[in-house]
Amino acid sequence: MRMRIRIRIRLLLFHEMLLSGSHFLIGGGGSNKADAHLVGPSRSWVFLVKKSYQDTDTSLQSSIITKVKGVIFTNTSELGERLWDAADYVIPPQGENVFFVITNLIVTPNQRQETCAESESIPDALCSEDSDCPPGEPVVTGNGVRTGRCLRAENRQRGTCEIFAWCPVETRSRPEKPLLGKAEDFTIYIKNFIRFPKFNFSKTNVLHTEDSNYLKSCRFGPKSPYCPIFHLGSVVSWTGSDFQEIALQGGVIGIQIEWNCDLDKAPSECNPHYHFSRLDSRLLGNSVSSGYNFRFAKYYRDEDGVEFRTLIKAYGIRFDVLVNGRAGKFSIIPTIINMASGVALMGVGSFICDLVLIYLIKKSHFYRNKKFEEVRSGHTGNGKVTVEQLQNLQTVEA
Repeated sequence: MRMRIRIRIRLLLFHEMLLSGSHFLIGGGGSNKADAHLVGPSRSWVFLVKKSYQDTDTSLQSSIITKVKGVIFTNTSELGERLWDAADYVIPPQGENVFFVITNLIVTPNQRQETCAESESIPDALCSEDSDCPPGEPVVTGNGVRTGRCLRAENRQRGTCEIFAWCPVETRSRPEKPLLGKAEDFTIYIKNFIRFPKFNFSKTNVLHTEDSNYLKSCRFGPKSPYCPIFHLGSVVSWTGSDFQEIALQGGVIGIQIEWNCDLDKAPSECNPHYHFSRLDSRLLGNSVSSGYNFRFAKYYRDEDGVEFRTLIKAYGIRFDVLVNGRAGKFSIIPTIINMASGVALMGVGSFICDLVLIYLIKKSHFYRNKKFEEVRSGHTGNGKVTVEQLQNLQTVEA
């Protein structure tokens, strides 16, 4: 007797598990009393948590405006005393969704187009005699074209090819400390406009206020989610990085703004969520491919009208502002479709469960006997069944 009870309990649990799995996936309903307790939670999960009653819009339209503010004073042998402001260290200056803040640099001043020796760090420029420097050919990964001469220092068998280039060529190495190390006190202004065209809904990440001093005094934080002013050092620390380390050789930081809006609620409930991450690999250590840098030049003319330039190899932090999101709003069409699909698939799930329990498990005969009870009655000798016998014959579903 106990064995039969245990087997029946296990079968019922297996049956319930399969039915609940199908309900959980499709959110269907049924008429059986045994399934009534499953319908409520499954429908709640699909229609409330997953919001299957809503029409959605993922075609987010977005615009980004950025500004960086802050000043730094430096005094170096190459540049002398100099004050750096946003026009000097922010590239590009017009404020896009991708911008670069200089934190370290190598300066090669007063370059002019003339002949000079190529850098010894360029393998293709090494030579032993003039024939190693065919005139007119550029130096691979070098700074200019060969003139046909091999320049060697005294008592040295090897030298470098003479080139026509912007001379003198860059020879200085990267400073051991970032020149603009105090840039972590700069502020970044990120203004984001978004629009969901399907619902004609627009919003921005800036607090709507008539206080003209608000943006001058606020800073982004848990208490000020609608203040678009970010402390640069804090942004770097939120990625798990050290500012002085990334300022030395450069890096890439992603600022992701996510808008997940339930438009069945008030517009004030649609709020931006920020995520900060380091996009360049930090596993490379001091590898030659680590960091982020590029070169640019500033051009001038002397009193005689001869052009010269200052070459700058800039190290710094590149910021990529990424925006994504979705909006949902109640619509009768997805509501009807999801409910109809759930009800239709509910019957299929019950049918499959019965097939498994009746034909595929070892104790299928036990479940079959409990599922159906057959009552037989006698029959006449001639093989015909009377009306009274048909009325007494019945099959009762368990």
